[in-house]
Amino acid sequence: MPDVIDHDIVIIGSGLAGLRAAISAASVTNGKKLNIGVFSKVQVMRSHSVSAEGGTAAVLFDDDGDNKESHVYDTIKGSDFLGDQDVAERLVDNIPFEIYQLDRWGMPWSRRDDGRIDQRKFGGYSYPRATYAQDKVGFYEMQTLYDTSLKYDNIHFYNEWFCTSILHDDNNFQGLTAIEMKNGNFVKIKAPAGIICTGGAGRIFSFSTYAYSSTPDGLDMCLRAGLALKDMEFVQFHPTGILPSGILITEGARGEGGYLINNQNERFMLKYAPEKLELAPRDVVSRSMIQEIQAGRGFEHESGLECLKLDLTHLGDEKIKEKLAGIREIGIKFSGVDIVDEPIEIRPVCHYMMGGIHTDIDGKTEMNGLWAAGEAACNSTHGANRLGANSTSECLVWGRITGEVAAKYALSKKESSSGNISITLNNQQILDEEKRIFDNIFRGRGQVNPYEVRKELTDTMDAKAYVYRDEKSLMEGLKKTRELKESAWKHVDDNSKEYNTNFTNVMEIDAMLRTAEIVLMGAINRKESRGAHARIDFPKRDDVNFLKHTLAYYKQDGPVLDWYPVTFTRYAPVERKY
Repeated sequence: MPDVIDHDIVIIGSGLAGLRAAISAASVTNGKKLNIGVFSKVQVMRSHSVSAEGGTAAVLFDDDGDNKESHVYDTIKGSDFLGDQDVAERLVDNIPFEIYQLDRWGMPWSRRDDGRIDQRKFGGYSYPRATYAQDKVGFYEMQTLYDTSLKYDNIHFYNEWFCTSILHDDNNFQGLTAIEMKNGNFVKIKAPAGIICTGGAGRIFSFSTYAYSSTPDGLDMCLRAGLALKDMEFVQFHPTGILPSGILITEGARGEGGYLINNQNERFMLKYAPEKLELAPRDVVSRSMIQEIQAGRGFEHESGLECLKLDLTHLGDEKIKEKLAGIREIGIKFSGVDIVDEPIEIRPVCHYMMGGIHTDIDGKTEMNGLWAAGEAACNSTHGANRLGANSTSECLVWGRITGEVAAKYALSKKESSSGNISITLNNQQILDEEKRIFDNIFRGRGQVNPYEVRKELTDTMDAKAYVYRDEKSLMEGLKKTRELKESAWKHVDDNSKEYNTNFTNVMEIDAMLRTAEIVLMGAINRKESRGAHARIDFPKRDDVNFLKHTLAYYKQDGPVLDWYPVTFTRYAPVERKY
C-alpha cells in the first residue's frame, strides 16, 4: 500500500449516512465516474447504524389524516423550538423518496394486510409514521445500502482504517491522515472533497446504548482543524435502556402498546403527559422517570441502580414474536427476562447527541470541500431534542444530499484542472500530526492507566451530566474532566504495529476528553432548561437569552464558546405540552 492514496471524494464512516452518501456520489454524475473512498475503523456492517431498531419517520399516506406539515411541526415542537425550521422542512419533504428508494433496492419493510408499507406510533408524533422492519430497521437498511453500493465499481471500501486528522490549506479541504490498522502504516489520503459520517459521541458516557467504537473521532478531527461543534450540551437520554448493559429497548415497544410502570404498578405517565402517555417525546419521558425514582417509586436493580419497568406482557406472545422479536432476544440474553412473561427493568440511557459538526442546510461545514451528515453533523434538524425515528431519516436524506453536492464539487474541480487535480499537501500539518499521535501518544510515557482515565471520564459524565443537571455538578464534572485531560496517561503499552487496538483506544480517549469538556462547558453556559438539557437551578426555558445555538471552537488552552442564530420560517415558540 502506498503512503499516499488519491481519491476524488473521501467519506469517513460507513453507517447509514456514509453508505447513502457513497451511493449518491457514485450515481449523480451523468456517467462521469468519480473515484470514491469510504474509510471506516470497523468492518462496514459493524457500523453502529445496524443497531437502530424502531423505525424511520416519514409521511407516506394521507388516508389516516397525516400530512407533511404535521411532521414538520411535530419535529419543531419536539426540538423545543431550537431546531432550524427550514431544515425540518427539508427532512420531511425528502424522506418519503428515501423510503420508496430503499423499497426498490430490496428493503424488507414490514407490511400492512393490504400490502402497503406499515408504520407504527412513536413518541411525540401526531400520527403513526415510524416506517419499520420488525425491530431491526437499521440492520436491514444497512444491508440494503451495502448491497446497493457493491453495484458501483468506483466505490472503494477501506475497512479498519483509523482516520486521525483533516488536511487543509487556506480553509480548503485537501484530504486526511489515517492509520491502516492491519499493518500500522501511516497514510496520507488526497481528495478535493470529503464527507464526515462518523456518528455520535455517546461513549463519553458509561451507561450508553452506543457501540464501544462510537467515539468522537470525526468530531475531534473537525474541531482540531478549526471547525465548530454545535449544540453539544444537548444529549438525548432514551427512556428504556436495560440494566446493567445499557442496551436499547426500542421505542417501538411503547409504539406497539408497552406500558411504563413504577413499584406501585402504576402507569405513571398519566401524571406527566396525560395525552401522549408513554409516547411523549423522549426528554419528557426520561425526566418523568427520574422524578418517579426520586419520589421513591422505583425498583432497586441488583447493580445498585434504581430503575422502573417496561411491561409488554399484555401484548401477547404472537404480537411480540412478530414485531418485537429482536428485543425479546435482547431481554433474554442480557437481562435474563422474557418480555412475553414479565416486565423488564429499564432506566434512561445516553442514546443520541443532538449536537455535532456545525453545518448549513446542505451539510456543508465551514471548510470548503468538506461536508458532514448523520449524527456526526449538526444541521439543527433536532434542536434541543430529537424525536425517535427522525435520526435514520436524517442519515438517509443528508447522506444523499451531501453525496450529491460533494460529487458536483469534485467534478467542478476536475473539469477546471482538465481532469488532473493536483493537491500539494501541507507537510507541516503532516509532521505535526505524526508528532501528536506517535511522539505524544504511541511513544508517550506515564504512570496513569489510560483505560482507568476512560472509565473515570465516562462515570463522571453519568454522574454530573445526566438527565437533570445543575451548576455545581457540571462544574465538578468539568474540573474532573480537565484533571483527567492533564494527567500523564498518553502512553501505549503495546508496541506492535499490527492491529494495535491499544494505540487506537488511547487516541479515542484523547478525542473523548476534548469532546466531554465541550459538552460540560455548553451545559454550564446554557442557563435554562430546554429539551434534553434540564437544569434544576434554571428550570424554565428562556427564549429571551438562549433561543440560539451554541458553537464551540478549539483553542490550545481550552474551547471558546460562541452563539449562532436559529432559523425560523413560520412557527413561533410556544410552551410544549403533551
